[in-house]
Amino acid sequence: MDLVLDVADRHLLTPYVYPAGWPEHEPCRQLISLFVITNLGALALYLLCATLSYYFVFDHELMKHPQFLEVRGYSKLYDNIEDSPYGWSGVFLSMLSFLFFTDMGIYWIHRGLHHRLFYKRFHKPHHLWKIATPFASHAFHPVDGFMQSLPYHVYPFLFPLHKITYLGLYIFVNVWTISIHDGDYRVPRFLRHIINGSAHHTDHHLYFDYNYGQYFTLWDKIGGSYKSPTSFEGKGPHDYMRKLREKGAGAPDGPPAAKTE
Repeated sequence: MDLVLDVADRHLLTPYVYPAGWPEHEPCRQLISLFVITNLGALALYLLCATLSYYFVFDHELMKHPQFLEVRGYSKLYDNIEDSPYGWSGVFLSMLSFLFFTDMGIYWIHRGLHHRLFYKRFHKPHHLWKIATPFASHAFHPVDGFMQSLPYHVYPFLFPLHKITYLGLYIFVNVWTISIHDGDYRVPRFLRHIINGSAHHTDHHLYFDYNYGQYFTLWDKIGGSYKSPTSFEGKGPHDYMRKLREKGAGAPDGPPAAKTE
């Protein structure tokens, strides 16, 4: 392998990759180089030999064998409507149960991330936006993002779910996450205290201890963390900016100071 490393250093790594001041004999550099060369070399060797063998040696008739390939996981995802325990009604029911299940899971995970043991290290990067923007919707620490995504991955291991439905819900979740950070607080009046929309989540960013839910206000009400959005009471960010414009350079009486945890 030292011969391969010597050739790589001479023709590629020293002139084009590493800084001029990093000597070829330095152990850390050699370790990195050998790791990359070994893995890329093994991958190239595998793909080259396997491809040649597949096209010139392997009997393709064997691919027709009924046990040629078996990919079987442990989830309850299925491909065909006939595989649904309740047919089409089961598909629509799974959409609702998916939303309620993940809303419950995210509520408790999100609330847990606000605990002082985890907040500053993992969740505070998301709360740097006191007034959220659509780009803040996916601005998470990797651990934060992974933790809050867990309910989406756990659900299909517990309940039957059509694969296309799962894909559609994945797209919906991303669109919804953007929408609750977009500053558009319009919600039908009869849904204002049911749906956890942008107005609710804006107050979560401003006041910290409220409205942890993702889609609904149910778990916030059960957990005692529900707060009626200030935007519905004429005291939200848009109202504050309007008062600020009306007073010119004057400072209006704004909402209570947001927490700065």
